[in-house]
Amino acid sequence: MQTSHDEKKYGCGIRFLQGLAILLVITVLVMTGYAAGIATMWRFGYEIRAAVANLVPESAGQPIPERIPEEDFDLLDKVWGILGREFHDPDSLDEQKMIYGAAMGLASSLEDPYTMFVEPMRAAILADDMQGSFEGIGATVSMLDGQLIVVEPLPNSPALEAGIQAGDVILAVDDEPLEGKSYFEAIALIRGPRGTVVRLLVKREGTADLFTVPVTRGEVEVPIVEARITEEGIAYLRLREFNALSENRVHSALDELLQADPIGLILDLRDNPGGFLEMSVAIASEFLPEDTLVVSQKERDKPLEQFRVEHVGIATEIPLVVLIDGSSASASEIVAGAIRDHQRGVLIGEQTFGKGSVQSVHALEDGSSLRVTVAKWYLPNGDNLDSNGIQPDIEVVLTPDDAIQGKDPQLDRAI
Repeated sequence: MQTSHDEKKYGCGIRFLQGLAILLVITVLVMTGYAAGIATMWRFGYEIRAAVANLVPESAGQPIPERIPEEDFDLLDKVWGILGREFHDPDSLDEQKMIYGAAMGLASSLEDPYTMFVEPMRAAILADDMQGSFEGIGATVSMLDGQLIVVEPLPNSPALEAGIQAGDVILAVDDEPLEGKSYFEAIALIRGPRGTVVRLLVKREGTADLFTVPVTRGEVEVPIVEARITEEGIAYLRLREFNALSENRVHSALDELLQADPIGLILDLRDNPGGFLEMSVAIASEFLPEDTLVVSQKERDKPLEQFRVEHVGIATEIPLVVLIDGSSASASEIVAGAIRDHQRGVLIGEQTFGKGSVQSVHALEDGSSLRVTVAKWYLPNGDNLDSNGIQPDIEVVLTPDDAIQGKDPQLDRAI
């Protein structure tokens, strides 16, 4: 019997499985440091070793083999082959998509929401964002009902200079329609090397016709810090995420704010999904006495590791309020929790997200990444926040109506 092209391709699924094994085991390049948060960012734990030993078992079982056993390869090989030979629509079979699907399945089988395989396009965007800058047009966008909507152009950005406005709907990028594309696919089309021009087809409320806006891409720095002195003479500092630039940006903002001799300080960590562990420790160090315990972590088969204040902070004595909400996660909870546990300040707002695990990020050779939960972290009082979150000292709810009307009762209460 003559073998068809599809039978040759899918009847020999061992090539796929070997590729998957290489993708997940051999070609893993461990990125320096650990990253955690919005989803997958840094976390840690506490110094009472006895309590932690009881809370976190040294091992959940015997480690799995470094390579997939041959008999399991055979099973996957058969599934691959059957799909290739029998699926009713052979033209829809995408080898790369199937490989990524298998990798996602391996990660998701652990039933840990923060252990995940991330495809190259999304991995690149997430990595760029965590560095604090990227090359593109400089606008925050949201995907709503399948349409890419501009939330706001960033200050001093190419998008702002080109006339892009909040509420604009981007329908196409360089004549390629965005209909049916995912959020990350759309972002990947819009971003590109600085100096290049991207043409955006825009629909704007109040304008009858669609129009095209050419935008010259540039180096865009994410505005992660907002700082000002309120009318009441209180320093206000908002941190949007704990990326690679956070430590320097926060220190500079604090230094400038304190020169105004404020009567108090508000640290706003609302809607902050977290970020790098080292940034959470560095920023907590601005508010806590030297050598104070910030957080601890417990990895598998390793002793408890403590992270303490690493330098002399410049805001260790000023009266302090920290604003938190349900989107304050990861590194935000580390900072807020350390401030709470050492009675350094008052927490106002709503219960935080609740994430008490650490992820390491492995960069794979094809541009994809594998994020793996490798440890639990604990606040100075011993709390692990998985699924719990931090309760504020003073609960103040910010309702949707408040947001629509431009009201901020949480900030008002802090002042």
